[in-house]
Amino acid sequence: MKGSFIALSVIYYVLILPIYNVLLLLYGALFGQFKFFWAFEKRFFAPDLRQGQTLSGTFATMLPMARHFVVLCLCAPFQLLAQPPAGYYDAAQGLTGEPLRSALHEIIDDHSVIDFNSLWSNFFNLDRKPNGKIWDMYSDVPGGTSPYEFTFGSDQCGEYNGEGDCYNREHSFPQSWFNNGTPMVSDLFLIYPTDGWVNGQRGNWAYGEVGSPSYTSQNGSKLGLCNFPGCSGTVFEPIDAYKGDLARGYFYMLTRYLGQTQSWTSPMLMSGQFNAWAEALLLSWHLADPVSQKEIDRNNKIFNTMQNNRNPYIDQPQWVEYIWGATASVSDLDVSVGRIWKDQDQLRISLNKQVVNGLVQIHDGRGSLVKSVSFSSDQASIPLDVPAGIYLIVLDTKAGRQVQKLVW
Repeated sequence: MKGSFIALSVIYYVLILPIYNVLLLLYGALFGQFKFFWAFEKRFFAPDLRQGQTLSGTFATMLPMARHFVVLCLCAPFQLLAQPPAGYYDAAQGLTGEPLRSALHEIIDDHSVIDFNSLWSNFFNLDRKPNGKIWDMYSDVPGGTSPYEFTFGSDQCGEYNGEGDCYNREHSFPQSWFNNGTPMVSDLFLIYPTDGWVNGQRGNWAYGEVGSPSYTSQNGSKLGLCNFPGCSGTVFEPIDAYKGDLARGYFYMLTRYLGQTQSWTSPMLMSGQFNAWAEALLLSWHLADPVSQKEIDRNNKIFNTMQNNRNPYIDQPQWVEYIWGATASVSDLDVSVGRIWKDQDQLRISLNKQVVNGLVQIHDGRGSLVKSVSFSSDQASIPLDVPAGIYLIVLDTKAGRQVQKLVW
């Protein structure tokens, strides 16, 4: 018995107590609340004790264990709220394509709207590096040394004359694309604190991939002509480490605001849906840059303390491909009149037995018609010499229309 008591004492004083002391110091440093522990100890262990005095005897032995219990009580709620509540995504389980997106929309719709002016204070909770500085994706260098860092509050824009002057609010999905509408304008899943100058260089340009940049920020973000297949014009390219973060924000936008996007104007959208090149770009970014702990933490905080909704593509990244993958259906109104597939440099079509002719139209990422072919049998093989990219194949027959995306 004595040996067991000694062993337990060693475990407590060597392992548990030091962890408690670290938590206590962190809590006090962050919130200035050491008085909370003093009040607790005085109330329950020594009502007549004055601050600065020490306990002795049995109470002194019990006090460290009581402190440990208090810290556990403080930490427990955050542990319980670290993931979506049980059943949160039940309505989406087992679905794919548009039914999945519709189910997710119903789950994350009608979030608690954040006041636009409160974004500054929310950044402190959402976008703070371990060193206390602002986590700016347009200046940060993951695994390296950032060229500069911003301090919350004191470095808030104002005016700026160059990179590194101050930070402001970046709508990764520009406000002008949705006419500065509410609640999009203050939705935290698309807004980040970024360098004001770099944000200004990005402006309202679409995201893309740049060949020869006209501007490069100190962390490697670029502005210039797009060289991604199907994309043209000026675009802004963030660094690789944050491309997935931004892509998943775009997938969130076209899910949370499903049914509202038809009136939005963007070089990345066509009739409220992603252009084929934009979809291919965002899919490639999503796959190349997996979900990070930064995203997980931000998602949890927005859900638990701010908007009460989540980005489902952070929680379940595979759902991106279930909805926007190369073989996902474009429209829930489409019918299946046959099979369409790529066979080397040929587009192959095999119609259902009751269908004997049809018209196939092939559109590129900008929506331009690439080729149109009529055929009068249940089989067709169409030569297609086109650049790599995602194409929309529209097959019209007497039995109905089938629309399918293919990666070429």
